[in-house]
Amino acid sequence: MFPLRDDRPTSRTPIVTILLMVACALVFLHDRSLSGIGRVHFIEKYALVPSQLRLTTLLTSLFLHGGWLHIIGNMMFLWAFGKSLEDAMGHGKFLAFYLLCGIAGGLVHSIFHPYSTIPSIGASGAIAGVMGAYLITFPRAYIHTLVVLVVFVTVADIPAAFVLLYWFAIQVVSGYTSVTHIQVVDAGTAYFAHIGGFVAGMLLITVMGTRRRYLRR
Repeated sequence: MFPLRDDRPTSRTPIVTILLMVACALVFLHDRSLSGIGRVHFIEKYALVPSQLRLTTLLTSLFLHGGWLHIIGNMMFLWAFGKSLEDAMGHGKFLAFYLLCGIAGGLVHSIFHPYSTIPSIGASGAIAGVMGAYLITFPRAYIHTLVVLVVFVTVADIPAAFVLLYWFAIQVVSGYTSVTHIQVVDAGTAYFAHIGGFVAGMLLITVMGTRRRYLRR
């Protein structure tokens, strides 16, 4: 399932969501323009490596992506869930929230894989936080979703709670499997960054809250 957009009306342009998507796209294009050695050095400098944890890479790694499918998938999720949450929280608060969720996801991944030397990149932890907060804020919303079943492709409106809880359950099962098989990642996916970000998003939205004007509306 690939979320396209939600059914929530927004009152203003999601500037931060758009800028985050643009920033990820620009960094990705720069990464693609580098030579083989240059790309290796670029990833080594800015990716999150749990065994050599640096606070700066908890942030810089959020803007790196490993391939076209990686960045396109992440940006689809960010757009589908981010614009309504930004509308509810306000631009500045949403940006702080997004970065905090990304940091939380990176820390949780590092805690579960402290000796890993494999670089971890991607905005997935931060976006997972957006998804967790969306579940709390808009539990009754519907998501316009692209559904692909082998050769059957359709678009359907699916309850956000189902989409989000189904996604989170997959992360938990996959994360548990990666630990029990003593693997750092499975198919290049840091599941505990997703889990940590999602839970952090659910907790942070209850603390940071939404705009009073938005709640009245």
